Amino acid sequence: MTTTAPREEQLWSRCAGCASLLYRKRLRRNLDVCPECGSHARLDAPERVAQLVDPDSFTALPDHPVEVDPIGFVDALPYPRRLTAARAATGLAEAVLCGTARIGGHPVALAVMDFRFLGGSLGSVVGELITRTAERALAEEIPLVLVTASGGARMQEGALSLMQMATVSQAVAGLREAGLLTVSVITDPTYGGVAASFATNTDVVLAESGARLGFAGPRVIRQVTGATLPEGFQTAEFLLRHGQVDLVVPRHALRGRLTALLAAAGAGRPVARRAPVPRQEPPPRPEPPRATPPAAQAAPDRDAWQTVRTARHPGRPTTLDYLDTAFDGFVELHGDRLGADCPAVVGGVARLDGRPVMVIGHQKGHTTAELVARNFGMASPAGHRKALRLMRLAARLGLPVVTLVDTPGADPGVDAEEQGQAAAIAENILALSVLPTPVVAVVTGEGGSGGALAMAVADRVLMLEHAVYSVISPEGCAAILWPDSSAAPQAARALRLTAPDLCRLGVVDEVVPEPAPAAHHDPSTAADLLRAALSANLAPLLDVPPATLVRRRRQRFRRYGAARPAQVVSR
Repeated sequence: MTTTAPREEQLWSRCAGCASLLYRKRLRRNLDVCPECGSHARLDAPERVAQLVDPDSFTALPDHPVEVDPIGFVDALPYPRRLTAARAATGLAEAVLCGTARIGGHPVALAVMDFRFLGGSLGSVVGELITRTAERALAEEIPLVLVTASGGARMQEGALSLMQMATVSQAVAGLREAGLLTVSVITDPTYGGVAASFATNTDVVLAESGARLGFAGPRVIRQVTGATLPEGFQTAEFLLRHGQVDLVVPRHALRGRLTALLAAAGAGRPVARRAPVPRQEPPPRPEPPRATPPAAQAAPDRDAWQTVRTARHPGRPTTLDYLDTAFDGFVELHGDRLGADCPAVVGGVARLDGRPVMVIGHQKGHTTAELVARNFGMASPAGHRKALRLMRLAARLGLPVVTLVDTPGADPGVDAEEQGQAAAIAENILALSVLPTPVVAVVTGEGGSGGALAMAVADRVLMLEHAVYSVISPEGCAAILWPDSSAAPQAARALRLTAPDLCRLGVVDEVVPEPAPAAHHDPSTAADLLRAALSANLAPLLDVPPATLVRRRRQRFRRYGAARPAQVVSR
């Protein structure tokens, strides 16, 4: 609905769907749904809470995490100034409103996102608040309801915002293990890292009528593929036809549908028969600065944009190159067992210094023909599902998992969206957070957004010296926050995406050196260095009991919330 006056002062609104002029009080009585065409206007978080929960039952979370500016990001404005402006405009502390409430008499933990606050973007504080809400649900043995509205992860926090996808997902995994219902309510719009994590990895996914959801937004898809988008693409009704949501619900029926789901969940968990809830680990205390690994100390800071160009060099060794040189006896396994075999992901069993392992990685290629045939290393949903199948097979066989990450991002095509790209990434992140076998991930070239994280929720995360790992490409960041993509070099520096930067932030455990001047100049030596780093990092994990392994992995990703003071990376 379009208006010119503040909402609380306006008498009339014009519907953005049919352009009808509507009396504001009538529109409010109809829950901000146009009575002429049924178009659902966006709601802010307080309005959404008021519509969904029983009167006077909402209690906000009592504690607030510290404010963060983890990478000192500056584009046209410093990040802290953007936060201040968003708080003044919305009256909220952050892009999510969290607490406990009752819906139809049933107790729930509730997190409601607000698109007005920096596009509802997922940053460290948002991730921390939603995670604490999930932890409250676990402690009180009540269902979790998430209402999403987001453009994706928050660029201004770099890779730390990307880590929130894993942090929240593993909190959802804890509720799954305890047999507690989790429900996400998709509202307009829900994209990017939120779509590819907690918006789609809950037990039940409801979509409000007209809501849009996808991993890549329509503009990105058009720019990258040049494709004409189908009518109603990524809308709730489109998602229902393609099997990606459980139910499409008009706004006036949302509360009733949630009440019915909560009633069924309560009936299925009588108090006398409830399984004991595992004891929660207390939230991690603020950590002192960690000692920089020796390899990171040896790696001098280089210009970030030059590093991006090196990471993308077509001559860099690929996953298949490393499987031929750093590993022995590779046997490739194909297919997702659901009808497809994505060429951008390769995997199978191999030996690392004589020990059997499962190796899974993105595959690009060196020539134009190879790159096109492998979709430039951009995995489709079938690729993520193939990787998931192999990870689970490794766990059943007791094999460690090694992942080699080299992708500009997940496939942004129309077909990928129709086949559930966001949900496929979300399921991989969720599965890796509970996989009962050692996982070591190495970013060998590009680590692009959720497509990279889908194979990098690991016990140890390594990066080659000239690799990059980022929440968004520099070009994409520049196009959104700068006048045009010519500012990509500036965006690359602001994103702190190099291996030394990410080591200092604690996202990466070790930087693997490359032969001078880079891996593609001496692939044989690069393979030897990679093999040595993998063996050294895998060995301490092999004798760790599975339950301890999973607990430590969760603690690793839990620390990326805003429970600890962030340290700004400086040059």
